[in-house]
Amino acid sequence: MGRSAVLLGSRRKRLLVSFDGFRWNYDQDVNTPHLDAMAREGVKARYMTPAPLPPTGKYIENHGVVHNMYYNTTSRVKLPYHATLGITEWWDNGSVPIWITAQRQVMLPQPHRLFLLPRGNVTYQGAAVTLSQKEGVLHNYKNETEWRVNVDTVMQWLTKEDLDLVTLYFGEPDSTGHKYGPESQQRKQVVEQSIRSNHLSSVLSLIVTSDHGMTTVNKKASDLIEFHKFPTFTFRDIEFELLDYGPNGMLVPKAGILEKVYSALKHTHPRLHVYKKESFPVSFHYANNPRVTPLLMYSDPGYIIHGRINVQFNNGEHGFDNRHMDMKTIFRAVGPSFKMGLEVEPFESIHVYKLMCHLLGIVPEPNDRHLSTLLPMLRSGEGCPCVHACACVCTGTPVTGLPFPSPWLLGTTESLPDPHEHLPRQVGQAPA
Repeated sequence: MGRSAVLLGSRRKRLLVSFDGFRWNYDQDVNTPHLDAMAREGVKARYMTPAPLPPTGKYIENHGVVHNMYYNTTSRVKLPYHATLGITEWWDNGSVPIWITAQRQVMLPQPHRLFLLPRGNVTYQGAAVTLSQKEGVLHNYKNETEWRVNVDTVMQWLTKEDLDLVTLYFGEPDSTGHKYGPESQQRKQVVEQSIRSNHLSSVLSLIVTSDHGMTTVNKKASDLIEFHKFPTFTFRDIEFELLDYGPNGMLVPKAGILEKVYSALKHTHPRLHVYKKESFPVSFHYANNPRVTPLLMYSDPGYIIHGRINVQFNNGEHGFDNRHMDMKTIFRAVGPSFKMGLEVEPFESIHVYKLMCHLLGIVPEPNDRHLSTLLPMLRSGEGCPCVHACACVCTGTPVTGLPFPSPWLLGTTESLPDPHEHLPRQVGQAPA
């Protein structure tokens, strides 16, 4: 018997797959046999409500990554998304993602394990992942041949490299959804098939999810949100702007004229909602962070915000209020840790952080949610595997976040325990 077969028989493994922009109902009008099989053989949520940056278990105002773009209101520097992925100071601001937490919590003397997760080229509190993979700026996410190569690589990592946790990111259907709109046909799912062919079904817990949904952009010329056409507004009053990024915007008015700018904008367009920072709806849990500007805004679903000129031409967009159904996304989970044939009520994606910590047997960082929400989807005997049983019982405040996107890809090697082999099992308690 080969080395990988021996290892697979002795320790549980976890794979988290994220399909960017996979709306909750994309599987209802196209053929998705593998997602359907996951629902029959594991757990399916009716839908999942996206929350920003799930790898930290925190909402925006608490983790501080308030935008996909790095910006500095003093220097007026703004960097595009792919450049922002490499700016450590943007990401490292007090919150620690799950892959760093796992690296630090070496609970048992095992020689090697891992991750493949996002933002691997930055450090958090001086800690960096040891394995990192990042696509280039012009990467073609629609290349199915490369998809299959990536899946094969992941299967090698789980078998020959003997990794405990791998996460795999696909840039579709988001890329196609932006270009053609969310109603276009979606592509095939290859992960489940590969798991079976690599004999991982009995030891691998697989979670398939997404970061957000997608909705069709309104392009009616008479109904656009165009700042350069607002009669009572002028960019001469603005010190710093962050517009032209879908449905969200930020402004820093020049000294002494905040009230003037606010008054000029607050009733300018019926689909645009402009707020002073201190008045932004608390339910979003977004504005209470020093990076957020004095004026901020969002638009209704289907409407995007144009600044000095119109530079956005996508037919599909996301980042809208996550209460809107088109922003909802998918959740599937299958494997030895999960019940079979169970459909659960909708929940926020922020809970996935606590679930992953639970499955890995690591103590979560301070976060904004409760593990108990997802415990009912676990099999009896899949209770808290942590060395300190009470560590999985954390407090949190129910909040709702704005769904800014966060694509990922990276990895790290580290020693993670096998809770099922070394620690007594405990039965998780579902909420009353």
